[in-house]
Amino acid sequence: MKKKYCQSCGMPMGETNELYGMEKDGSKNTDYCHYCFKDGAFTYNATMEEMINICVPHFLNEHPEMKKEDAEKLLKEMYPQLKRWKKN
Repeated sequence: MKKKYCQSCGMPMGETNELYGMEKDGSKNTDYCHYCFKDGAFTYNATMEEMINICVPHFLNEHPEMKKEDAEKLLKEMYPQLKRWKKN
């Protein structure tokens, strides 16, 4: 099974649907996590750069072996590939 990531912040969504965001009608949104998407809308109106700055500390918490600059570089490469930030 392909690993699923939030298409806004890049967080791994796990093996269950408990981290999925919620649509206005209460159904799960499989693209976004519940931190990024609630009641059918994004929870934070951020630019991609702002989202990266918000997520770097969380990323470093999960990967303490990584330097901040390397985490920022990785997210700057990854985020443009995510659905929310992808330019059509």
